[in-house]
Amino acid sequence: MIRTAIFCTLLLSQFGTAQGFLKSQGQKIVNPKGENVYLKGLGLGGWMLQEGYMLKTADFAGPQFKIKEKIAEVAGEDGKNAFYKAYLKNGITKKDIDSLAKWGFNSIRLPMHYDLYTLPIEKEPVKGQNTWLEEGFVMTDNLLKWCEANKIYLILDLHAAPGGQGNDENISDNDKSKPNLWQNEENQKKTIALWKKLAERYKDKEWIGGYDLINEPNYPFTGKNPNGTDEMSNAPLWKLQKDITEAIRQVDKKHIIIIEGNGWGNNYNGLPALWDDNMVLSFHKYWTNNSPEAIRNILDMRNKLNVPVWLGETGENSNVWFTELNQLLLKNNIGYAYWPMKKIDNIAGVTSVKITPEYQKLLDYWKNGGEKPSKDFAQKALLKIADNYKMENTEVKKDVIDALFRQVNDETTKPFRNHNVPGRIFATEYDLGRIGKAYQDNDFQNLWVSSGQHTEWNAGNKMRNDGVDIYACNDKVTNGYYVGKTENGEWLQYTLKVNQTKEYKLDIRYNNESAESSGVSIKDESGEILARIDLPPTGKEWKTVSLERINLSKGEKKLRLYFDTGNANINFFELK
Repeated sequence: MIRTAIFCTLLLSQFGTAQGFLKSQGQKIVNPKGENVYLKGLGLGGWMLQEGYMLKTADFAGPQFKIKEKIAEVAGEDGKNAFYKAYLKNGITKKDIDSLAKWGFNSIRLPMHYDLYTLPIEKEPVKGQNTWLEEGFVMTDNLLKWCEANKIYLILDLHAAPGGQGNDENISDNDKSKPNLWQNEENQKKTIALWKKLAERYKDKEWIGGYDLINEPNYPFTGKNPNGTDEMSNAPLWKLQKDITEAIRQVDKKHIIIIEGNGWGNNYNGLPALWDDNMVLSFHKYWTNNSPEAIRNILDMRNKLNVPVWLGETGENSNVWFTELNQLLLKNNIGYAYWPMKKIDNIAGVTSVKITPEYQKLLDYWKNGGEKPSKDFAQKALLKIADNYKMENTEVKKDVIDALFRQVNDETTKPFRNHNVPGRIFATEYDLGRIGKAYQDNDFQNLWVSSGQHTEWNAGNKMRNDGVDIYACNDKVTNGYYVGKTENGEWLQYTLKVNQTKEYKLDIRYNNESAESSGVSIKDESGEILARIDLPPTGKEWKTVSLERINLSKGEKKLRLYFDTGNANINFFELK
């Protein structure tokens, strides 16, 4: 008996103590004790379903089937299959889920591609029947085990439905030469059958948080807008989601049903009375203001129907936007799932997959033509980029993680890296923290859906996701990056450990491609000016200017580099 008890204790510690099934209760998602559960989630975009922009193929191959065609062209069918085997194996592992839990996430949204679970209707040996594929189910089983071990809820999301659920072909791998979900009854039947099969498999799994039935429907049933934003009834959408619910409830009475509107999830026009007593409404939010007015429609829907709402997808913006959005959501008790998990050369996510020169050569060929890479070269290049998708090979973006979690309730700053004086401080290694506390920049988020105007918050699109503009650096001494596009009034703060009270010599490494001098000031935490220095024009050449005396006392100091007059690019400064 004692051995059995010990074994059970170890088992629970390994797989996580079950919290019980989530359910909707009024306008809240709650656990069996009736306690509010606030979902802080991440969507595993790019794993089961690729979109071109995640692999830098968007200019010539957006949906996954076109990406596969490009890969087969250079690597052959065998090379393509080997790449996807490695890609799916490496894309999400237990290390990924362990990391997400460590960073502060308590839920995951799994964007599923139906073709990992069942054949397309065009390939079914017997018309109207369903061939089930183990690959997708086993991947989901493994993911659920990793979630259970970390006490993380897993939300299943049908991201690519049979045939594709709209005209935005990238998000659902829609081949427009074939009938889509709404044009073909067999595709609808397969969708319903797939959800029933998933529900049968996971009906007793308490760490399954819910079933997100159809991701971002975008289809003109009767309206003129190709993505369904002007639809007034959306009758086929509500009917299909109701039919899916009925099929799920035949085998699973416990899990939350999550529905989405038309027009990429946000058009709920024509929604009939809710057909189930355990439902959640999902909405998606990109590139809009983080004001109460920006979410007014979904708040009104929540109040009218007395139902929980969940931000099932958001992201692709700056750290400023992330922090402000999470403050807004927390205030309104709306959980979230950010997007995506991994993409190549990514600053706006929790990880970035490092590109390789060989993969870049493939991209250049696909985009511009020219000499075709050999099959052997292509296969090796693809396997190398697939290897870079392993968590241990990605670059973890600690500034994004800090913005998503700590900065929501904490306005203090933290060192990005330990800086000692005397020593060299690279300009891009300014403190972690909110805008106005760790740095100041004039362009810091993209609100084009609200404003109609695109804004690059980090014009160089390198290293960090704040408003600071960071570019690749070719200077002889560098950490790989420099701060550029500096403008009057912007500044950067650095936490320094000064080892000795003395007068230090200040060197600034910079270039200035403008025709006029730039000027910078060094200020302490109180705003006192410690030094001013001119940065004359240099063209593209990097130069060093020096100031002999700057007084610093021993201990931790926060210094700010102010751009009194912009235009200069800063590589580093050094205190000797």
